[in-house]
Amino acid sequence: MAKNKLAKFAEMASYDNVFHTPYEKLREEGFSLKGKWHTYFKNNNPIILELGCGKGEYTVGLARDFPENNFVGIDIKGARIWSGATQARTEKLNNAAFLRTHIELINNFFSEDEVSEIWITFPDPQMRKVNKRLTSTRFMQEYSRILKTNGIIHLKTDSNFLYGYTKEMIKTNNLTVLFDTQDLYNSNPEDKILGIQTFYEQQWLERGLNIKYIKFICPKDKEWTESEVEIEKDEYRSFGRNRRTE
Repeated sequence: MAKNKLAKFAEMASYDNVFHTPYEKLREEGFSLKGKWHTYFKNNNPIILELGCGKGEYTVGLARDFPENNFVGIDIKGARIWSGATQARTEKLNNAAFLRTHIELINNFFSEDEVSEIWITFPDPQMRKVNKRLTSTRFMQEYSRILKTNGIIHLKTDSNFLYGYTKEMIKTNNLTVLFDTQDLYNSNPEDKILGIQTFYEQQWLERGLNIKYIKFICPKDKEWTESEVEIEKDEYRSFGRNRRTE
């Protein structure tokens, strides 16, 4: 029988690769590793984040395939994080860690120029709430503070809406695109980094949905502008990634 949430939380409390700071403590004391993540990883290798990491498949996969980098998976759902954190411990992946927090608070956990790349993997497209979209200018401004100069953002999504919205945001703000495809697995990508698949990604592929991927540079010290282009909504519902129906 699968562990219940309380059991998972209790087990994770003993994990040295999972961090969770309650908001009140964060506000009063801050986060001890902010600007000092290299002391946890015990090296100065690049730090790469996965936002909304869910079960942590991408964070673990990246850490496994790219030991020369450090990876931090971020999600507010602790029961999901348990899976990735447990797998990382089992495989002794010392370059993988997990942070339980809201993405809106990301600047409380990382200092300016501390992060090299950000992966956004299959987030809720938030078709009704622009400020909740993880590629909105609101979040781009937050990312730009913690990313190094010419820091990279990767988006993988099944959502035509989020993909279209992100492309318009990029166009409006004159960002540099490094790679872009509307059908990742029929584009013959050579980079093995694109072959790692999350739990949700496998669901979308089984349903015949194309996977969209775009990689672009997030500049620093920029005035961000929201696009006014109306994007066609997805035909399936977006209120829960594991509850969407066509």
